[in-house]
Amino acid sequence: MPRWPLCFLFAATALAAQQSPDTPPDSARVARVLALLKTSDSTVCELAAQAIGNAWGWSWQAPLFPTPMPMPMPAPMPMPMMRQGFHGPHVRVHVNHRPGWRAADSAAFGAFRAVLRDDNRCVRNLAARVLGRAGASGSYDAFVALLREAAPGLRETGALGLGELEDRRALRPLQDALRDRDAGVRAMAARAVGAIEDSSSVAMLTKALGDDAAPVRQTAAWALGQLESPGALFALGGALKDTSAGVRRAAAWALGAIEDRAAVDLLLPLLRDRDAGVRLAATHALGQIESPRAVRDLGALVRDTSPDVRRAAMWALGQIEDPSAVAPLSIALKDSDPRARQLAAWALGQLEDPDAIDALAGALKDREPEVRVAAAWALGQIESSRAVEPLKGALHDESPDVQDAAGWALDQIDSERPVRVRVRPRVRKPI
Repeated sequence: MPRWPLCFLFAATALAAQQSPDTPPDSARVARVLALLKTSDSTVCELAAQAIGNAWGWSWQAPLFPTPMPMPMPAPMPMPMMRQGFHGPHVRVHVNHRPGWRAADSAAFGAFRAVLRDDNRCVRNLAARVLGRAGASGSYDAFVALLREAAPGLRETGALGLGELEDRRALRPLQDALRDRDAGVRAMAARAVGAIEDSSSVAMLTKALGDDAAPVRQTAAWALGQLESPGALFALGGALKDTSAGVRRAAAWALGAIEDRAAVDLLLPLLRDRDAGVRLAATHALGQIESPRAVRDLGALVRDTSPDVRRAAMWALGQIEDPSAVAPLSIALKDSDPRARQLAAWALGQLEDPDAIDALAGALKDREPEVRVAAAWALGQIESSRAVEPLKGALHDESPDVQDAAGWALDQIDSERPVRVRVRPRVRKPI
């Protein structure tokens, strides 16, 4: 990036950060920030908007065609195990709760209203997000007026603002916007309807699944997932056969978000989709639904050509917790990817089936300490006396973490303990 765009970015961020944490933003500072962003290119504006949002207490995401699909990313974190007498560093985290945009004065909001029709798309969309999130007075009417503008970019900004506002009154004008002649406007309208999350909008979004433009269909599928309404199952099932892989991915994610077991038979064929991203989305969806009917097909995916799909299948099998998954997960303990082997061990611990003990005992000799830790944790979850000898051997592992895990697992197995502590590892989900 050239030096001058960086100067714009640093200057805009600095102006935002100069604001006292105990006072809302004032109009003069807002106007200076927006003036800088108007003269920057789109990349710098997006970066600066993100920095400004962080400084002022709200997150920034790219507004167009977001189709955010938060899929669970497996990250087994075995039980709290501390070596005796060892205490990790105490970390103090300061969370700064700023008053945010709801406390801003009308003049500050006026600075944003003044750029709602700016030629710079990033600037006007930033203004729409701020005004919508703040629920600023008059914003609803301003956004609806933008939907009537001749320029498609302005109509897009209007739809964006209505989605940020999350006002049910917006459903009627957004329904009209779903028929806009510009595909970008239609996609943004679908996004906005999804953000409002009103179950009465299933019909309009279902109709949008038949749009000529794939981005509109993709965003409509995502929006139906946001509604989490079983009434969308049939329409999303049809979208699973879309010619666009992006639409199929979004529809699979949406069915996972709805978490209705009636979707299992719809999703199973996608596990053989030619697109790895579609297989990944379907696998995560089945893991969220947690139906044992999916175990056999998911078990086949532990040998998928895509490492991401293999790991997702292991995570899903761990979520479902059906003992018939022991065999494929035991095979997965020999995967070439150490993260996959770690995840397979975690999933076997989730099953808590004694049939997994031999495979997990073998994993205690894995070359990667993270895999050995997960295997020890899993044996502790199973709580079988058959695991005592392998775990005693792991007490002499070269890794202190493995030693701790083995000690914890042996404590879990000890039947003389008056209290049993059962701890589930956390599974991290991205934003």
